This record gives sequence, C-alpha cells and structure tokens, in this order.
Amino acid sequence: MDKATDGALLALDGIIKTYGPIVANDSVSLAVQRGHIHAVLGENGAGKSTLMKIIYGVTQPDAGEIRWRGERVAVRNPAHARALGIGMVFQHFSLFETMTVAENISLGVSQAPRVLKQMITDIGQRLKLEVDPEAPVHALSVGERQRVEIIRCLLQNPELIIMDEPTAVLPPSAVPSLFATLRQLADEGRAVIFISHKLEEIRSLCHTATVMRQGRVVATTDPQAASADALARMMIGRSLPHAQRPASPAQGRLLLVVDDLSTAPAETHDVPLDHVTLRVRASEIVGIAGVSGNGQTELLRLLSGEELLTGEESPRIRLDEKDIGELGPYARRQLGLAFVPEDRLGRGAVAALSLSLNALLTGPQDELVAHGLIRFAAVKAFAQSIVSTYDVRCSGLEAEARSLSGGNLQKFIVGREIKLDPKVLIVAQPTWGLDVGAAAAIRQKLLDVSAGGVAILVVSEELDELLEIADRLHVMFRGRLSASIPARGANVDRIGLAMTGAFEALADDAESERRLAHA
Repeated sequence: MDKATDGALLALDGIIKTYGPIVANDSVSLAVQRGHIHAVLGENGAGKSTLMKIIYGVTQPDAGEIRWRGERVAVRNPAHARALGIGMVFQHFSLFETMTVAENISLGVSQAPRVLKQMITDIGQRLKLEVDPEAPVHALSVGERQRVEIIRCLLQNPELIIMDEPTAVLPPSAVPSLFATLRQLADEGRAVIFISHKLEEIRSLCHTATVMRQGRVVATTDPQAASADALARMMIGRSLPHAQRPASPAQGRLLLVVDDLSTAPAETHDVPLDHVTLRVRASEIVGIAGVSGNGQTELLRLLSGEELLTGEESPRIRLDEKDIGELGPYARRQLGLAFVPEDRLGRGAVAALSLSLNALLTGPQDELVAHGLIRFAAVKAFAQSIVSTYDVRCSGLEAEARSLSGGNLQKFIVGREIKLDPKVLIVAQPTWGLDVGAAAAIRQKLLDVSAGGVAILVVSEELDELLEIADRLHVMFRGRLSASIPARGANVDRIGLAMTGAFEALADDAESERRLAHA
C-alpha cells in the first residue's frame, strides 16, 4: 500500500482474478476516499464488474489485498459486505421474481415488509424512482427493477455504495434527483463507486475516475478536468465513435402494423394498452420513447408472441400483411420477425447454457437441425460468426451466458437476431450497459440493417439514441402511444413533456409528419 491509500475507506492492492485462460483482473489497485464519488471506467469486458463482485463478496480474488477502514479483510459473501457497510446496485438484477418489491427489499434490511411499504413509497417519490411496493417483481419492467435495486441499496444505509450502471434504464427525469442524493451521501462522508458508460454523467458527478482496459488499471484522472473524448481515448484507445447514417433506399411497403390495439391488464399491475396504433415500413427505424413502466413491456410481449390476441382481435397485429396476433413466437420468427428483449438474462439468453446452445435457441433451424438432430458443427460455426462479427469478449463458445459481462452478452444477442436476416427486427434497450464503442457499433449495425430493407422498431429510454438512429418517434405514456413525429430536428423539451402525458406538446411536429406522409 502507498500514500495514496492512506485514510481510504476502501483500498485494493494487486487484485488478481482469472477464469481459465481469461484474466479478468490483472493486479488491480485503487483507493476510494470518504466523501468521494469514484468512477470506474472501461469497455465491456475490461474487468469492472468482476472487481465490484470481489469488493461485494460475490466472488473471491485469486490474489491481492482488500483493506476496509484501514484493516485487511476478506469479504466472504454479500451478507458480510453489507455487515461491513458495503452496498451494491447490480447491473444484472438480484431479485426474486415471485416476491413483491417490499418482500425483496426486506431480505436485505431489518424492517418488515409492512413497515417498508411506506418507506419505499417515500424514497421513490423523493428520488422520482416510483415503484409499487406491493407489485410482484415479475410484473415489472427492467427500468422499474432498476429502481427497486437502487431503493434497496439506499435503505441499507451503507458507508460505501457500489453502483453498476444505475442510470442505464432510468428515465432522464430521475437522474438529477439520484445524483443529488449521491452528492448528499458523499457530503456526509460516505463514498460511492460509480460505473457508467455515459461519460457526461461521469464528468458532472464524479471526483475521481479509474480507467481499466483488459483487466488492468491504465489511468486515474479527474474526470471534471477531462473531456468526454479524452475519457473515451483512455477507455478504448480512440476518439468517441459516432454512427453514420448510410444512404437508404426509399421506405418500402408496410411490414409491421399495430391497428387500434387495446388490452385489459392480464395481471393487477400490468399497464393496459389504450388504442395503440403503429406502422413500420421496410428501410425504416421507428423509435418508442417513454419512461419505463408505461406499457412498453406489455406491447413488446404482444409483438413478440409471448402473449397472444384471440378471435376478432388477432388481425390487430400484422406482419407483412399476415395476421399474427394468434401466432406464438416460433411461428412469428418463421415469418421473418426477430426480437431482442430488454431482459437479456432470462428472456434473451439462458444463463446456464453455453453461447453455442444459446445461438441454437433462435438460430436458423433449417441450417442447424437436420431430421430432428442438432448439427453441432453448424451451431458452432453460427455462434462463432456472431462472436467474431460483434467482437464478443468471452472465453470460448462453451462459455455460459452468465459468465459474460452485460455488454458482451447484449452484443451476442443483438448479433444473433440480426444474423437471422429478418423482415422485421424489434429491439428493446439495444445498448443498455454497452460502452461507448460497442454502443456506437450496435447503432451503426441497426442503421446498416435498416438500409438493407429491414423494418426496425426500437424501444429505448435513451432519447439521444433514438434521435441518432430513428426516422420517426412515438412517445408512450400509461398505455397510450402518441402520434409519430420526425426524429431529425425533434425538440427534446417537447418530447420530455410528452413523456409526462402532455402529447399536445408534439401536435405541431405530428401534423408536419402527417402532411409529409400524404404528400
């Protein structure tokens, strides 16, 4: 240990962690001071999440030393970490799906669920992270689950808070109040480790940044004194990449139609859809913006075939002029629909299966299966093509899906769906948790695929992302979908108002879009 670690709340020295031939952490040292918000930056697979899991006791280092309040410790497990005063907000959620929000949070704090309900409501309203304490977790969107993780961590009252991509799926309106809370905690003498790929967030919030690349610490800097481009060069070795819109053919025929779709909630906490109408043409990207929990999840389940329409309602969803409301996911895929869900572990991939078998799950069955038998050589070739094309960092094709970093798993799932050559591609939260380089690569791929004639629907809480790649935008609020507006030149403030239900803020843009469509 050196002078830089003197008085540090947490100090790491020479942390090493390997998984077979992969060195996840290579002699990592850093110190987190009381009263500081400390950023840890790096590409997907740089070793950030592994390091956080070591601090929180989820996994054990192969070598190195951890000092907590100046004393050497071995953090045995998360319960031990919480007892020491360390809390963590995970990027991959650690919630029990069949339990309510309050029941989940009660597992990590001393209060009973009935007492917690008001506390959850109060902190949710204060931080604009509202969530129903009585809602079962399986009924929540990804964004709502992220809110639960943050509230649970804050209610544990830790001295050190580790936040792994906490704003990735939060609405923009919730970010300032969350940051104000983190600054207040730092002012009280606590410390925060903050992981984010949003470089402007790092620059505005954090006092110190440790930059990792390929498992090693390559720089420690003051992010407020560095530009976003300088931080990107430290992370990925080059300037901030930006997606380039290719020359696109004229938008083609209608490939995806949702026609005046209304639903009754299947469960108590579901959001009913209210006369939703949507059109997506060939060579067009249509975006849906909105705060998580406003009906996006319910709409996506109906589009993917996870939930079905019956009888007279079936024609309300059409794919290339075919009624698909009564068809399940496999039948829709056979007709040319590909789907990237927002929940990458559980719905996008099976955590315990290898990458090869995860590729088989939705891969081209006529190529990968013959006479009911799996063609393993073809499966591996298909999986390898995804890994190579999308730069998926992994230990090999037999690596379990859960062993990948969140960003690398996302690249694998997006690549798998694009390689199906679909007519229609539906993508939810396409760049959630991806570093700036990987996010730009995925956005560029979506633009390229669209230019090739695919109709793409993107549901995202990243408004900047939608403005960058979409041709048209809708806003979703409480199960209603606004009229579409052109994405280029869209007014961000008016879109923000529409996210609160004030659809009239988009009226002028929507009217201009209608005139263009009928010109």
